Amino acid sequence: MNLATEPDADGVDAIYRMGFTVGDHSARHMRRILRMFLVRWGLDALIDAAELALTELVSNVVRHVPDRGCVVLILRQPQGLRVEVSDGCPAPPRPAPDSGELDAGGRGLLLVEAVTDRWGTDPDLTGKTVWFECDARRPVTG
Repeated sequence: MNLATEPDADGVDAIYRMGFTVGDHSARHMRRILRMFLVRWGLDALIDAAELALTELVSNVVRHVPDRGCVVLILRQPQGLRVEVSDGCPAPPRPAPDSGELDAGGRGLLLVEAVTDRWGTDPDLTGKTVWFECDARRPVTG
């Protein structure tokens, strides 16, 4: 069952949390939700990086979590954005060993590291939360 938080009276809260059972096409729908929040929060510059990182985290749930269940949290922060994907699998995410130059997979976490300002994994009693943060950049003037 999918549950969503209700927006505040202004229409868009600074936090969004929803539980999903994900499949092969779920990342596309989550990118659309993420984009809507980033546009409304005036964080358009973060869209490409945040969408790519979220896609990688959701893909890991599809590939490695037996029940494919997860909770996605999108949080507006003073410095920008934090996204968390929590699941019931205690195994931490790891880059595929010895990913070759022509291998089709195994580089997702390297992409997350490359396009975000910070990322990490927090274990908990029921599984783990994998998260990333993207800082809003001030426009350069001069």
